Order: sequence, then structure tokens, then C-alpha cells
Amino acid sequence: MQWPTHEVTNQVPELHDYNLYTTDIALRDGVRRAQADWHDDSLIHFGAELGSKEVLQLGELANRHLPELSTHDRYGNRIDLVEFHPSWHRLLSLPRREGLHALPWMLPKPGAHVARAAGYFMQSQVESGSLCPTTMTFASIPVLQNEPTLFATLGPKLFSREHDPRDLPLEHKHSILIGMGMTEKQGGSDVRTNTTVARSLRGEGRGAEYLLTGHKWFFSAPMCDAHLVLARTENGLSCFFVPRWRPDGSKNAVLVQRLKDKLGNKSNSSSEVEFQDAWGVMVGDEGRGIPTIIEMANHTRLDCVIGSAGLMRQAFVQAAHHARHRTAFGRHLAEQPLMRNVLSDLALESEAATLLMLRLARSFESPQDPVERTWRRIVTPAAKFWICKRALEFTGECMEVWGGNGYVETGPMARMYREAPVNSIWEGSGNIMCLDVLRAIEREPEGFMQWLDELQQTAAAHQGLRSHVAALRNDLATPPEQREMLARRFVQRLVLAAQGCLMLQHAPSGIADAFIASRIDAECGRVYGTLAAPALQQNILERAWPV
Repeated sequence: MQWPTHEVTNQVPELHDYNLYTTDIALRDGVRRAQADWHDDSLIHFGAELGSKEVLQLGELANRHLPELSTHDRYGNRIDLVEFHPSWHRLLSLPRREGLHALPWMLPKPGAHVARAAGYFMQSQVESGSLCPTTMTFASIPVLQNEPTLFATLGPKLFSREHDPRDLPLEHKHSILIGMGMTEKQGGSDVRTNTTVARSLRGEGRGAEYLLTGHKWFFSAPMCDAHLVLARTENGLSCFFVPRWRPDGSKNAVLVQRLKDKLGNKSNSSSEVEFQDAWGVMVGDEGRGIPTIIEMANHTRLDCVIGSAGLMRQAFVQAAHHARHRTAFGRHLAEQPLMRNVLSDLALESEAATLLMLRLARSFESPQDPVERTWRRIVTPAAKFWICKRALEFTGECMEVWGGNGYVETGPMARMYREAPVNSIWEGSGNIMCLDVLRAIEREPEGFMQWLDELQQTAAAHQGLRSHVAALRNDLATPPEQREMLARRFVQRLVLAAQGCLMLQHAPSGIADAFIASRIDAECGRVYGTLAAPALQQNILERAWPV
């Protein structure tokens, strides 16, 4: 028997059964601007489904019931099988059905990259781990399309909208997922130190068959049907397509040693593997493995930006919902001046991240335009550095809005906080991104200067932003010996200039002014809740969460 010692009151109701798309004004307006409104009905339906209680619970289940590795069956045969909770496969089936693994290649029409980014952005608000194999498959398609013979057999299975969880040879699958295996324990991001070797089995060079021997320290999603892998031939690092099963139907010699015990991204299996004469086909020219995967890296880095922006959006929505329902000191949290300042600041950060990720996605639709190439090749790694890093602070602040209830695993905030660091690290950590920005500017200075000219035109009518863009241009005169040391300062200024211009173009003028003023003010920007525009806070919050 339990005595009724107290009445349960002032606990915030769980947020569910809302539409992730129709409640996000910045996202929906951005899709329409990019001429992707042909996909609007699909995004409305998807947003409602993702916001349902059933689908939101899938994310919780997939991160509670973690993947398990079985290296052998009960007879002693090597199987290297990772088994998942049914929620994982449900989660994988959603982006597959929506075409998030291939939409711009399946429907090459205006706005396809933005339409796909919008769907990815919403899925990341429900569960991030399931997006890892989705991203890698997406990024592999343009690389594999350059191999006509190989792609002829893979294309229909890559473009399929059906998730096929069966562990079978490629020819027996309805659809396939592609993973990546680049880094080794001795090098990490420095893949030039890789020691995995490939020796010719039949033929040499592009399209030839090889046997790989070596290891990979991070082998993403080992249950993918194939992986793109770097290995060394006599002519340098090359890229190889390595399936789980050999063409003769036998299991390929990709031996999973263990699954990584990660801080976050728990639902997704990351592993260490050994290759013992694993069969593979060379993709791209021999000795050109790194250039072959650069195109993949641009796509995966974009997805890191989209995923972190989505995580920020969901953290903000949860914080705003909590503040509107939780009472303290006689008033709802959302009615208290300092909390309103914090929430408004978070709302500005989230909208600026959303606008930037949509603009980057749009740049992938015009590969030849020099300014669009600057967005894609220079601003994408800069955005990965900044947005993914801001997500760490952002989710922590949103957790703090929840107080102690946010710190426990029974709510959603702890999982989001643990999820936040992965995009900052995966596909190159902060220093790698900043150095990549500097190298890309050195290689393509004319396109970058044209991009700066466009920013300057946008910023011309705003004194603060105009000065900020001018300072960015002055940074280019930094002596070469100091550029690397100051790279983070430069990249931060670059991203804030881009975000400020996007806010000026697409957000209401007062809201854009509040963002720009706070981000170029030395007293603001690093700690949320330091805005100096109390009159605007109601407009900011109503725009960010009109529920």
C-alpha cells in the first residue's frame, strides 16, 4: 500500500503529436525560396509523422537497446553480425522511404538538395544515429556513379526507397547501404599514414579486383552492405568498394573486432575491423584515393551541419515547451525576463543555423558557379566547425532550462547533449576544418573574393555587419606565418558574416538586427541570454515556436 504523500503538480507534459515542419517558419520559408515547394506536401506529412508520440519513442528505444555484436554463430562459424532492436530498422526505414539517402540523384530538379536537407534536418530531431548510414550512402553515390560498370549493378538498389535489413549478398538485396572505412589507429584524420595494403587479384587499376589486408580503427556502420575503404597499392592510397559478401556468395574477410563504446550516437554501431585478404574493387584512379573521397567529404560535412542544426532546433523546442509549462516563483518560466532573454538568444542561434544549412544545401545544385563553389568548398567546412561546436553549448543551455529534470536519462535532453559532440569530431575535428578553409581559399582565391563581394553588397545597408565583413577582408592580409595560428578567429568571423547576411536577407529586420548586434558585440554571443533588445523578445519567440 502506498500513502498519498503529495499531489504531482507542475510537471511539464511530454511534447509530442506536433508537426516538425509546419511549426518551423524558417525551415518552411527556406524550402519555398529554394523552389523546393514541389516537395512541400511530403515534408508536411513527414513532419507530422516525426512529431508523433510513436516515432519519437523509437529514438528512445533505439538508444536504450543498443546494437550487439556476434562474431561467431553457435557452431563456431565467423558471421560478424551486429543485431539491432526493431526500433532501429523502423528508424532507418523512414529516411529511406523519404529518399534522404539519394533524393537529388533520384529527382534531379530545382531545389532537390534543399528538399532533402529539410527532411534530414527533421529526422535528426528524432534520432541521430540512424542518419549515419543514410549520410554515407548519400555521399557514396556521386563517387560510385563515376564507375559505370559497378554502378549499373548497384544503382537500382541504391535508389530503392525500401529498407532491407537482411544480411545477404548484394545481388539478393532489394536495397543497400554503403559505409566508410578510412581512419586507422595510428593516424586518425591523417589518412596518409594508413598502412592497409591492397594487392591485385585480377587486373590492375580502376575497376580491377584486389585483396586488402590491414585494419580500420573506425569502421562506420559495419552492417552496411558495402564500404568505401582506403588502402595502399604500390602507387599510393587508392579507394576500394568492399562488400560484406564476395561475388561467389561467401562472406568477405572483413572481421569485426569490437563495437566502439561511444559517448553518444549509441544506436549506431561503429566498429574496429581487420581485413584478411578482403575482396574489393578499385574505385577511381590508382593512387588518387584521397581526391576520390573529397567529394564524399563535402557531402558528409554538409550533413554534419544539417544534423547539428536539427539537434539545436529540437533542443530549443524542448526548452521553449518546458518554459511555457513550468512554473517557478509564481510565474511560468517563459514569462520571466531573464529566461525570455535566454530563449530568445537560443531562437536566434537556431534560425541562423537553419538558414546557413539550407543555403549550403542549395550551393550543391550549381557545381560550376564560382560563388556557389565557394559556399560548397569553403563555407561548408567553416560551417561544420562553427555550427557543430555551437551545438555543444546550445544543447547544454537547453538542458539547463529543464534544470535537474534535464540531467536525467528519462527525458530527451541528456541524449541530445551526449549526441552533440559527434558531428564536431566526425569527418574532421575543428582544427582540421579551419585548416581546410585556409587551404581552399588559397586554391580558389577568385571565387572567394567574389563571394566576399556578394556579402559586402548584402551588408552595405547595415553598419555593424558592413564593418564585420570589411574586417573579414582585412584578415586576408595576415602574414602567412600567422594564418594557421589565427585560423579559428578567421573562420568564426567568416561564418558569422555569412549568417548575418542570411538573417538580413530572410529574417524580419528587427530579428536580423538583434542577431547581428549580439554576434558582433564583444560582450555577447558566447553566453546565451545576453541580448540587449527586450522589446523584440516576444516577436522572436513567437516566430521560433508558434505553438
